[in-house]
Amino acid sequence: MNRKQVGAWALFDFANSIYPAVVQTAVFSIFYTSYIVGNEAGEGDWWWGRAISISVLIVAVTAPLLGAVADRAGVRKKFMLTFTAMSLAGVAMFTTLEPGMALQGLLLYVVANVGFEGALVFYNAYLPDIVPREKQGWVSGLGFGVGYLGSALGLIIAGFLVDTNMDLVWVSVVLFFGLFSIPTFLFLPKDQPGEMSVGDAVVWGVGNFRHIVGEVLALKDLRRFLLAFFFYIDGILTVIVMAGPFAEHTFGFGRREAIMLFLVVQFSALAGALALARATDRIGPKKVLTGSLLLWIAVGFSVFFVNSPRIFFAMAVVVGFGLGSVQSASRAFMSSLIPEGKEAEMFGFYAFCGKSSSMVGPSLFGFIAVTLGGNQRIAMLALTVLMGGGLLLLQRVEDPKARRRDPSVSAD
Repeated sequence: MNRKQVGAWALFDFANSIYPAVVQTAVFSIFYTSYIVGNEAGEGDWWWGRAISISVLIVAVTAPLLGAVADRAGVRKKFMLTFTAMSLAGVAMFTTLEPGMALQGLLLYVVANVGFEGALVFYNAYLPDIVPREKQGWVSGLGFGVGYLGSALGLIIAGFLVDTNMDLVWVSVVLFFGLFSIPTFLFLPKDQPGEMSVGDAVVWGVGNFRHIVGEVLALKDLRRFLLAFFFYIDGILTVIVMAGPFAEHTFGFGRREAIMLFLVVQFSALAGALALARATDRIGPKKVLTGSLLLWIAVGFSVFFVNSPRIFFAMAVVVGFGLGSVQSASRAFMSSLIPEGKEAEMFGFYAFCGKSSSMVGPSLFGFIAVTLGGNQRIAMLALTVLMGGGLLLLQRVEDPKARRRDPSVSAD
């Protein structure tokens, strides 16, 4: 295991994590729903849900094909760099937004989010390439751990700027993300010549997409895991992107209070990612995921009955611990199920399931909130049900870690 490559890989998690913290969750989500659109009766939630759904639909549709192209044409790093630049350009253009520019804000967010999520497909694909299987849980947790540290630093920076100049918030995201990702592109393994050109790989991928899908469906535990992941990550990611508007509308949090909430949650998630990273390698990602999802579900149902902002704050910190472990263990679990040589392709389907599911959650949240006159509690409860469905489906997946300890273990 090349420590320089592992460090450069983890640093990209540190660099890009300012984007979901500031843009998806704590600042831009509230800025867009309340300042650009207006959210008195849930209109902002509706537009924000559409923006998320459109962006993740694009990623979901293109990720498997682009992953297959990257594997066959040997352009994984080039694709990762292109999508990263696309995200940075979209965020930079946030500086042009004014109140009432709902459509323009939606389009710019779509550009930024497609770039961010698209880059993750190729970034995640490096994990099984540069890390042996017995260390993947730890390194995945390390990546998310330093990523949450990056999120916390990004939120601190945003906290100083949010009440003075919003344009500087977006500039800080671009500079932080761009500068700290440079070592990643310098030190990760170089692209190697593939078996075909990019053009030929695209033609092959489009013409043989059914074959690509068939490769996934032929792997029993992989397809079962992806189905479970579809449901539980839908609920979790929707909670993350809707947490800002939820805290503001239901509990009366302002921008600064929302930033403080997510700042504390980042440190809680950092602790969860690192604390359970070695456990993921030792007892297997399935057990870690099961425990973390049970924590999410318990808190999700409890939030329905909570009226105190302080109690909500405390519960968010508790669930943050489970956030880090869910994301880290999911990536490690997926990595352990992928055949060698198909990393980007299979992580493309990982993105497909995660992002196509994310079209359901935000749309469901926005629909329920608008239908019930802005009631976000029931909308949040519906997301908890999705997590429960994913937890049940996860029990059908055989953990490779358990199989190596006991060959008689079977999910059937």
